[in-house]
Amino acid sequence: QVQLVESGGGLVQAGGSLRLSCAASGSIFGVNAMAWYRQAPGKQRELVASITSGGDTKYVDSVKGRFTISRDDAKNTVYLQMNSLKPDDTALWRCNVGRTNGRYYYSGDYWGQGTQVTVSS
Repeated sequence: QVQLVESGGGLVQAGGSLRLSCAASGSIFGVNAMAWYRQAPGKQRELVASITSGGDTKYVDSVKGRFTISRDDAKNTVYLQMNSLKPDDTALWRCNVGRTNGRYYYSGDYWGQGTQVTVSS
């Protein structure tokens, strides 16, 4: 049903910026929340940023003030603007279609294949 395709990753020096995109098939925004996760080798998959159907956003503490999640409903695309990148941000970044109760994000069954972000010191 839903297909998610991430793009925008790459190799960047610490302090640099990237903008990740996640294009979704179908008109899913407005009824679904979406989120960005990162998964590094040897680490748990971590919810980093989420955005509700109403546009409310939430971030993990480690990226607050550095990253901004946004969406373009007309394009069925969610973005993650990543500034002041740190080596700890190095991971496979994946987007997810899920839902929220207004306080928590619950991941759904639809995931993209991911885009690799590598931050050098």
